[in-house]
Amino acid sequence: MPNATPIYLDHNATTPILPEVVDAMLPYLREHFGNPSSSHPYGAAARRAVALAREDVARLLAAEPDEIVFTSGGTEANNLAIFGAMEGASRRGLVTSVVEHPATSRPAARLEAYGAKVTRLGVDDAGRVHMGEARGAIDVATRLVSIMHANNETGMLQPIAELSTHARAHGALVHTDAAQSVGKVVVDVGELGVDMLTVAGHKLYAPKGVGALYVRRGVALAPFALGAGHERGLRPGTENVASIVGLGTACAIARRELASEAARVRALRDRLHQRLAARVFGLALNGGVEGRLPNTLSVRFPGVRGSVVLAGAPEIAASTGSACHEGGEEASAVVLAMGIAPEDALGTVRLSLGRGTTEDDVDRAAHALASAWERAGGATTVTGPTGL
Repeated sequence: MPNATPIYLDHNATTPILPEVVDAMLPYLREHFGNPSSSHPYGAAARRAVALAREDVARLLAAEPDEIVFTSGGTEANNLAIFGAMEGASRRGLVTSVVEHPATSRPAARLEAYGAKVTRLGVDDAGRVHMGEARGAIDVATRLVSIMHANNETGMLQPIAELSTHARAHGALVHTDAAQSVGKVVVDVGELGVDMLTVAGHKLYAPKGVGALYVRRGVALAPFALGAGHERGLRPGTENVASIVGLGTACAIARRELASEAARVRALRDRLHQRLAARVFGLALNGGVEGRLPNTLSVRFPGVRGSVVLAGAPEIAASTGSACHEGGEEASAVVLAMGIAPEDALGTVRLSLGRGTTEDDVDRAAHALASAWERAGGATTVTGPTGL
């Protein structure tokens, strides 16, 4: 019988709000309800809270507080970076990749429809962008390079610092969507060399509906929404004070515990991989062994679709990355871009661990998933183990 509460292995989709984050938010949902733009004490209390949160976000990114612009989340931050950088620019080139989140790929497609030249870099079999392609694509006509820091499906980290060095040599701006990496690995805007960087609150144990965009001092962006002068005039609208406080608290916790939590969850991820591979002969890893997020395990179950494996293990909450529609099921575009055959790519299951994941969770999940694969007939399609 499945547990009443499934084992949650979908932290790359969203994370639960930490209790400490909820506690920090509550006063700003109750007594400290003021508008930060108001001059009276109610407004001053809210304004101080926003300023402190801005400092906490900046510290996590090794940035300055005045370089942090609060948004409604990662999608808005990406849109602000991309449209804001491209609007009115004499250069009309945008370089991105084939494995971006829709929050980047769809704005890129809109710009392309309006006449911008969009170049989409391919990836190798580990899911990393081809630097050779990048060096050929980034030139004096390039206004912006927008490549995600870590892929949401495979967890693979992209060579952002190397891309930034090449882009700067040609006078181009660099934006990276770091929604998946912030709070999981060290994200230092100086080391990455980026001009803009996206943060999504609900990916690091803060609420949904809040995020931030790091904008390096001196970078001029055009706002795509107009109103009063909030957030340096880049994001008009009265601030979501409680959620901003929550984001700041989550960033402070992440900064304090980053190294220890990364090591803990990496060990659990590898334990999960080893236990699955011991029973699922022919299990394949999507992406490289190194250079990926410590919490992410994307694997292909041979001979059985990932959706079937998860349906057979209702005690596990995870995802496949494939898209279902009336005509059937399509494999993940990210996995296909790595050169995986469609029939094999459909076997993908993404397992993303988090702060609440325990060793017992991992062991039970491995047993449930392997058993589901066996019941679905996967064991009859292969003859023996292929190793890790």
